[in-house]
Amino acid sequence: MKNYITLVVFFLSIIVSNAQELDTLNNIIISSSRIELPFKENSRTIHIITAAELKKLGITNVADALQQLAGVDVRRQGINGMQADLYIRGGSFDQTLLLIDGFKVDDPQTGHHTMNLALPIEVIKRIEVIKGPAARVFGQNAFTGAVNIVTKDVEENSMIAKINGGSFGQFIGEATGTINLKESKHIVHFSKNFSEEYRHNTDFDNTNYVLKSQFNKNKLPIELFTTFSERKFGANGFYGFTNYVDQYEETQASLVGLSTVIKKGNFTWKPRIYWRRNQDMYLLIRDNPAAYRNLHITNKIAAELNGSYQSKTGITGFGIEFSKYYISSNRLGDNQREIASLFLEHRIQFFNNRIDVTPGISASYFSDFDNQIFPGLDLGIQISDKFRAYGNIGTSYRVPTYTNLYYVSPSTISNPDLNTEEAFSQEVGVKFTSKQLSISLAAFNRDADNLIDYVREDISSPWQAQNIQNVATKGYETNLEYRFFLNQLPQKFQFGYSYLDNEVKKSEANFSQYAINSMKHQFVGNYAMEWFKNFSNSVSYRYVERTSGVSYNIWDVNASYRLKAVELSLYANNIFNTEYVETGMVPMPKGNILFGLKYYFK
Repeated sequence: MKNYITLVVFFLSIIVSNAQELDTLNNIIISSSRIELPFKENSRTIHIITAAELKKLGITNVADALQQLAGVDVRRQGINGMQADLYIRGGSFDQTLLLIDGFKVDDPQTGHHTMNLALPIEVIKRIEVIKGPAARVFGQNAFTGAVNIVTKDVEENSMIAKINGGSFGQFIGEATGTINLKESKHIVHFSKNFSEEYRHNTDFDNTNYVLKSQFNKNKLPIELFTTFSERKFGANGFYGFTNYVDQYEETQASLVGLSTVIKKGNFTWKPRIYWRRNQDMYLLIRDNPAAYRNLHITNKIAAELNGSYQSKTGITGFGIEFSKYYISSNRLGDNQREIASLFLEHRIQFFNNRIDVTPGISASYFSDFDNQIFPGLDLGIQISDKFRAYGNIGTSYRVPTYTNLYYVSPSTISNPDLNTEEAFSQEVGVKFTSKQLSISLAAFNRDADNLIDYVREDISSPWQAQNIQNVATKGYETNLEYRFFLNQLPQKFQFGYSYLDNEVKKSEANFSQYAINSMKHQFVGNYAMEWFKNFSNSVSYRYVERTSGVSYNIWDVNASYRLKAVELSLYANNIFNTEYVETGMVPMPKGNILFGLKYYFK
């Protein structure tokens, strides 16, 4: 007890005695919305992970970064985010949308491919995580939330080379260069990431290319973004039963997009066009392709025109979007889907800008399902310069993926008669933000109909897709972040807790993926510190308890030291060798270490 009292007194004394304010995230403009607002003025639960925070955590991939946020459930199967699914607030991996600089990289085959295009850490400026219903802003795939990866800007010429090596034969080699010319600027990245198996048939080989260019930068800048990721990995038990130990998969994901921003008078226009492609090849038996083989190729071609107009009555956001999906598959057949959407919202402020109301609506045409309308409303009350209360309500909608509709395998049976998923969500929250301290608390509720679940009678039976009539999800989450100086060196505490309760209508089946996989309690904590100049250290902690009653505690440690142009790093994951499973029945690796060397060329 004496030690706990000492720790509390020490922490409080830092808060009281430290008068110096630090720069924070308050004024970062959230770029994923049509109505662009500073972080502190938004009436939604939004979290931002900056490039500086990613560096201090010492992690090597986006999946591990998102695990540090309360309310976000990243279920991995292996190390370095090689195969990972993204869940927000108890939703499924099909219900979360991933964007890259605003380009929507959803895949009509399955949400399992959402993280295929999660970019390398070295090209990321920040990650914006928007929780709650976002269909009014992004369309049908943002059922429970969205994640927007914002890439870095080019300010000067630079070149960075990095290598990492460690447990299980891990190796990461990267090269990232930036070029700033008179009329254009560019980011070029290449990385190779591979590992031997930490258990039978869990080796992987991952290759990434990224190119971001801006042309005509002094007049009307045109941005070209392109990325390609190839992943080859053993998938022991990843899909199906535990005795499927020789599964193997290869994916190729790419994105090519063009965009610009046009400002004229009170109007801001943001046109963009893009093409997203994914190829997925799966083998039931790695060394025997003839036994069972899947090959799926999906393409998405899309064009958007988003904009905003500033007037005396507030800001109006509007947009139109058209996308066409193609799939060619030896298991799912050849199919096409068109979606056309209209978006409109308006932000009004009252009482000296103390209260803001943003009603909005989107309407979508689906070529193979009923048309839908998504209304919503955001409300914010600026109680003081640092205190803000907010609330939002909205509807969500998701059409089944082609896997939901048509995929049949030894472990899964699809259902071509599935209905679309629908939900009505509400949220209220309060947040305190200053240059040193940030505290937020949010409570939310989601009433959903026709959610798609996979059920089975016993552990040896295949999973079967079906609609659940009623699922009520409620919960709350709280976050605290405190930044301060200790001996004139920056430090940061960060804590988060979330509670989720999924009331699932009891299925006649004995096993339900919805009923057994959700998180119930989640606690995350991190202390990022600097003991002396150019040496940084962080300790991260995660506690998860799932609805099945299974729980686990994970501790990670990172340290890095920079000496002129050289930076040395050490990242240790699961340092207490906890035995745990994040998804299915695939055990995660015990403690592993990754050593790093980075060189900054002048």
